[in-house]
Amino acid sequence: MSETIQGVAAGVPYVLVPPISGDPAAPVVLAWHLMDSPRTAAAFAAALPLAGLDAWRIYFQLPMSGSRLPEGGMDELMRLGYEDAVMNLQGPITDQAVAEAPAALAAVKAAHGIGDGPVGLLGGSQGSAVAGQLLLDPAMKAVSAVLVSPIVQLRAAVAATGRQYGVEYPWSAESDAVADRMDLVARVGEIPASAEVLTVVGAQDEPEFAESAAAFTAALGDRARTDIVAGLGHALADEPGLEPAPQWPATAEVDRLAVAWFARTLR
Repeated sequence: MSETIQGVAAGVPYVLVPPISGDPAAPVVLAWHLMDSPRTAAAFAAALPLAGLDAWRIYFQLPMSGSRLPEGGMDELMRLGYEDAVMNLQGPITDQAVAEAPAALAAVKAAHGIGDGPVGLLGGSQGSAVAGQLLLDPAMKAVSAVLVSPIVQLRAAVAATGRQYGVEYPWSAESDAVADRMDLVARVGEIPASAEVLTVVGAQDEPEFAESAAAFTAALGDRARTDIVAGLGHALADEPGLEPAPQWPATAEVDRLAVAWFARTLR
């Protein structure tokens, strides 16, 4: 992987990988990691380095993860999830990451002399929910996105996770509103006409992820594609997923697909 730079921009920790060419006007890919492994910006950059892509790659740390964990660490995170995964974690993490992205991006660009090249979005699981919401924002001017282990319909993701943990989530008016806001299939008409989206699903992931990705691709039409990767579940790296780790063969295939997509669409 190219030389990496770590810093904090507008309060958000990040990992920056410069383009191969060093061109300030090269495309910019903004990336957000999973809450599963890899669960930090540095670990996600190692899992999906976008090897060979001539672009600025900025991996942002999600709220409530890594150095931003709540007091009590992972134990407290798990407690909050069992108490109310949507209202305590998925909704607030997405909302905060989306709200802080413009200022963090502006600060990184100013600090490193990055120009106004075309913008792509990359996210894994919870990070894909952030990327998806930013795709809806015309101010972000994103022309391409790659959503891996994608949360494009929160209800589907919650059903899959609940089955894994043996619980059934008690939906309320408040959490229904969060799910409506995070439903990219229902909001597909808000995605800018210039944007193209790849969803990547592990063949061994829970079926809801492939089903919702297929529904999203069908709704978006010829500007979208879903790829299924053999040998991959939901996570993209070995546990504990806090530090950079060797790339799995299946994750290397995800990286190849993402690079090919961005190389074609980030014009």
